[in-house]
Amino acid sequence: MAGSWRAKVQAGGMLLAILGWVSSCVTTFVPLWKSLNLDLNELEVWTMGLWQVCIAREEGAVECRAHGSFLALPPELRVSRLLMCLSNGLGLLGCLLAALGLEGWRACEDKPGLKRWLLLAGGAAFGTAGMATLAPISWVAYNTVLDFWDDTVPDIVPRWEFGEATFLGWFAGAFLATGGLLLACSACSTRTLSPQHLLSERGKATRQRQSGGQHFVLLVTFVVASLTDDAVLASPANPL
Repeated sequence: MAGSWRAKVQAGGMLLAILGWVSSCVTTFVPLWKSLNLDLNELEVWTMGLWQVCIAREEGAVECRAHGSFLALPPELRVSRLLMCLSNGLGLLGCLLAALGLEGWRACEDKPGLKRWLLLAGGAAFGTAGMATLAPISWVAYNTVLDFWDDTVPDIVPRWEFGEATFLGWFAGAFLATGGLLLACSACSTRTLSPQHLLSERGKATRQRQSGGQHFVLLVTFVVASLTDDAVLASPANPL
């Protein structure tokens, strides 16, 4: 029952973590972190990401342009690039480690202690990836709110707002952190027996088998002796 419970928790945690990792990768590369609506001569929607800026015009044309220089970016975008790439790498590492530590896989099946540590390391990697996703998303969102409510900017000037990738990144970070926590908890609930304990259990099982064999021999001897006595009593007496 305990093994089945751990297997279900591990499967749920792995599913959440993989979903969060894929969402984090999508968040990293889509230019939808911030959006800006310009209604001048024609409607234009500007969207900005970590790597490029795109302009969608009313007639349907979309034009994207990469950021000119890394050093010319705002500090939050520079740090966000590094943290999101780190999050993607940690998510991939967590997938590899946690997959080897799952109970349903036969990898390292003869080494339960190693499987436990692999699962724990995978959960820690997923949790760290979740934090590395939530931090830049929240920083960019915080600066967007500050700029939106800046009183020094005239009201007629358009303001940057949240893009779709902001919300996707929040969900991705939450999924990664939750999945990593479930995997780590299932690993901590797994009790690993020491070699001395295993030897003691094997010795106890051997003694029980030997004792059972001795009892069986005594039972057979008793039955044979009883049958022999019955046969002697049932035979006619020898004449004198």
